[in-house]
Amino acid sequence: MLGNASQTMLQQTALRLDAFDVTDYWTLCGEEHRFIVAEQLRAIDKLGPIILEPEGRNTAPAIALAALAATADEEDPILIVMPADHKIESAESLNNALHQAIDLARQGSLVTFGIVANEPATGYGYIRVGDQIETGCFSVGAFVEKPDLATATRFIDEGGYYWNSGMFVFRASVYLAELKRHASEIYYACERAFESSAADMDFIRIGREAFVRSPSLSIDHAVMEHTKLASVVSLDAGWSDLGSWNSIWKNSARDSDKNVVQGNVVLHETKGSLVMAHSRLVGLVGIEDAVVVETKDAVLVCNQDRTEEVKTLVQKLNQSGAAESQAHREVFRPWGKYDCIDQGQRYQVKKLTVTPGAKLSLQIHHHRAEHWVVVSGTAKVIKGSDEFLLEENQSTYISLGEVHSLENVGSEDLELIEVQSGSYLGEDDIVRLEDKYGRKS
Repeated sequence: MLGNASQTMLQQTALRLDAFDVTDYWTLCGEEHRFIVAEQLRAIDKLGPIILEPEGRNTAPAIALAALAATADEEDPILIVMPADHKIESAESLNNALHQAIDLARQGSLVTFGIVANEPATGYGYIRVGDQIETGCFSVGAFVEKPDLATATRFIDEGGYYWNSGMFVFRASVYLAELKRHASEIYYACERAFESSAADMDFIRIGREAFVRSPSLSIDHAVMEHTKLASVVSLDAGWSDLGSWNSIWKNSARDSDKNVVQGNVVLHETKGSLVMAHSRLVGLVGIEDAVVVETKDAVLVCNQDRTEEVKTLVQKLNQSGAAESQAHREVFRPWGKYDCIDQGQRYQVKKLTVTPGAKLSLQIHHHRAEHWVVVSGTAKVIKGSDEFLLEENQSTYISLGEVHSLENVGSEDLELIEVQSGSYLGEDDIVRLEDKYGRKS
């Protein structure tokens, strides 16, 4: 729906740097997203170390982990920090601004980008510029929190205010030094967490105990608002932050009724709405200015002008301890993914998708048995001392405690239905005897 339809926003972000001599890519994400992130970056040949945050602690600690990783071999590279939820239309304008930012970073600046504001938006923070350093480059006068509409309108009328992009360029050592100076608790927590990290395939697992002690602060609050080294480069590149559903609606192609639709959707007398259906039919009647997002896990319904409050809804969901806040129905693994279709007392049904050449670990379960039915593709199965092939409409049964494994030996995705039954069906009831991906039980 946005950008190149064949590329995800993560892939588009990584590919934006092709015009520069980027030698290494560090990607930060949560544990649950690690395999899908790795596969997307591997597909475009941009896979580098993926740093796994044990818990989200905002941008200041996250960037600190990347800076520590970048300086681990005693080098001091310039870092380009780019969130993966941005839309940028003009590659040429971005490249020109990045060249200016890199030059300033070489001189010791902590550089951010100020987006030329074309409307009094209330969903963005602002940067008030100070003295001009060179054409399009300024010192930072002040960072301003998201304003109300009247204040945002005044900013546009007065001039000298830019939207805060959340993108940065600086030397790793300069950022770490300023973080240590202005937010030492974050610095030392991240340093200890990185020292206790461990490599796991493409991933760097950060020490949880130390990392969760870090305050949760943005880079703006922790460093940029306090440092004397901050500068801002003007950027007019068709930028949008797609971090809210409302911004996705604004930046997508709309029909004659100003609706944005994705998936199996039927509308009647509905206008100005974003409707996304991922797994079932969604119908709307007589609705205006709404956001409706249906996924396998949950359904969101809200007004267009209140999409920023989704964060509050998520906080309430986490506080409630709801199962949906702890696990997703669709889960990615290094061999592919599974979708939990149904579950109840003593049973669970999953659809497994195994990519070509991929293999599930050689394993046993202490509390469940499994029945595999191949829907499409060809599977090589190890069961006890037997090894055999299963094709479409063929099945096999794995009894409780039996050693087993599964491999896709075909050239297309292998799809199968797995029916589990037993006294305990948790994912931690896996004892891995062999695993090509280096995972432990």
